[in-house]
Amino acid sequence: MKLLHKMKILQICPKPPFPPSDGGTIAMNNLTQGLLKAGVSVKVLALETPKHSLQTNNIPNSYIEKTQLETVYADTSVRVPAAARGLFSRRSYQVDRFYSKAFAAKIAEVLKNGEYDIVHLESVYTTPYIPVIRQYSKARIVLRTHNVEHLIWQRMARNEQNLAKRWAIKIFSNQLKRYECSLESQVDGFAAISTPDNQFFKEICPQVPCSVIPFGIDLDDYEPEEDYMPSDKPELFHIGSMDWMPNVEGVEWFLDEVWPSILQEFPEVTFTIAGRKIPAEISRRTDRNVVVAGEVASANEFMLSKDIMIVPILAGSGIRVKIIEGMALGKVIITTTIGAEGLDVENGKNILIADTPEEFVSAVEKCVKTPDLCAILGENARNFVSLNHNNEQITLKLIDFYRSLLG
Repeated sequence: MKLLHKMKILQICPKPPFPPSDGGTIAMNNLTQGLLKAGVSVKVLALETPKHSLQTNNIPNSYIEKTQLETVYADTSVRVPAAARGLFSRRSYQVDRFYSKAFAAKIAEVLKNGEYDIVHLESVYTTPYIPVIRQYSKARIVLRTHNVEHLIWQRMARNEQNLAKRWAIKIFSNQLKRYECSLESQVDGFAAISTPDNQFFKEICPQVPCSVIPFGIDLDDYEPEEDYMPSDKPELFHIGSMDWMPNVEGVEWFLDEVWPSILQEFPEVTFTIAGRKIPAEISRRTDRNVVVAGEVASANEFMLSKDIMIVPILAGSGIRVKIIEGMALGKVIITTTIGAEGLDVENGKNILIADTPEEFVSAVEKCVKTPDLCAILGENARNFVSLNHNNEQITLKLIDFYRSLLG
């Protein structure tokens, strides 16, 4: 335990982890909070980007004091000319656009002014800074992989109908895969967020220690509704960051291919879409019984006000943070096989899996006609999160992994 209290972590993030407003920021912030609670010293460095600026009004002074938070702005916007040139390069444009000379200089400054045991990189998009870390520090470098990034693009290419777009997406996928495969010689350890992701990195980087460090939550922050029972006119909902392409793709597919069939069977059922940065192609739709709520003040309150969570993910990797949060609140979740990927869930016990319009209709029918099943699914879902995604236990596992790398 002595090493635990002396351990110093530099956590480098591709966007400000506070306030936690989407899956990525929630995952990063929960890890930070878990380490601080365990007595570890943590300093957070983060990129500010056009999509993710620092909202200083929403950050408590106590957070800044504990994390010594510092940020550097970088314009990571996708630029068409650069992206087009990137199609004919072996480098990954998606990764390269996260490199900033100013952020590299800030990392060098921090490392010259203090010693750290571990430099913890959040996602593949922070790995361009490994050379400057090696230059100024002897710390072990741990990459926390939120996703197998190329797999997301690979699946989006498979679903894309436009041939030109499919060609471009395939190229970006192949570039990302080459880049991810090159990480073996660059990091000292992988902290994968799911078992499938861990298996991928173990296969391509067999010499590098890997550990599964899933997304964790504090159950005290998720209080389910007592004696929950859905109404005979259940309210379906989706909540997620709508600037993430797989969410947009999935919701559009659900509205086009699934929702008409559900309405035909259950004409009084409603579907509410919530989340930040909902694109115009969704907000201007006029589908019957569909409400576009946009960004909500409290995700938990919103989820508790509805009945059944719909997560129609067709392309993705890692794990879906909102699924775990919904399960912690005792919600019934209907998602795809890809949506449930990385979670050790059991269809019909703590979640419902549907991959076709017919299967989604069947799942909704089960919920409408057997409300007792919903109560059982919700209770089992919360128990699942308690056993598998307890942030305190996951943090201790991560600390043990750090220790193993430090010898």
